[in-house]
Amino acid sequence: MDVILLDDVDKIGLRGDVVSVARGYARNFLFPRHLAEQATAERVAELRKRDAKRARHEASTADQAQAIAEQLRNTELRFEVKAGPTGALFGSVTPTNIADAIWEQKKIRVDRRKIDTDTIKRIGRYEVPIDLFQDVRVEVTALVVPEGGELPSDAELEAMEAAEIAEQKAAADPVAPDEEFEPGPAERAIESESDDFDTDIEVAAEEKEL
Repeated sequence: MDVILLDDVDKIGLRGDVVSVARGYARNFLFPRHLAEQATAERVAELRKRDAKRARHEASTADQAQAIAEQLRNTELRFEVKAGPTGALFGSVTPTNIADAIWEQKKIRVDRRKIDTDTIKRIGRYEVPIDLFQDVRVEVTALVVPEGGELPSDAELEAMEAAEIAEQKAAADPVAPDEEFEPGPAERAIESESDDFDTDIEVAAEEKEL
């Protein structure tokens, strides 16, 4: 079925995209999490009209793109997000989030599909390339910091990432088999008594047969 994404969804599309997905995936995952809505003809028409209006604010010539690049150069965007102790985000920063932040901070429309970065899932400092026009490319800085905090140093970020990798590796490794049990003196004594008992039974059985 066709749905309209209400947020960026990994490997599916960006917010505002009309995509075709399995009906069960939509009903069991996208709709309950408010990540999508059903693509009615009216809503699709509204989106097309909105996209056309926004496109008028984007660069349509190389000169316009160069002018926008000058405005964006050295821009620093800040995203405060919930993060765990190893720096992994409880969520993500997406190209749509970056496009929204550029509009809020600079009042410049950027096509989110021209933001050349993967979804950001860890705190850190990121240089985000944006293709404004053919042969016109600019980078903006995205600071992804823990909610209510500041960005740790590079050394701390590396240590946090290493800790997360170690946790993932430990979780993925199978549990080591128990070491072979080595009986102690008490166990050996019990085993010896058991052997003697078995021997007495065997002797008694032989005498009975005789």
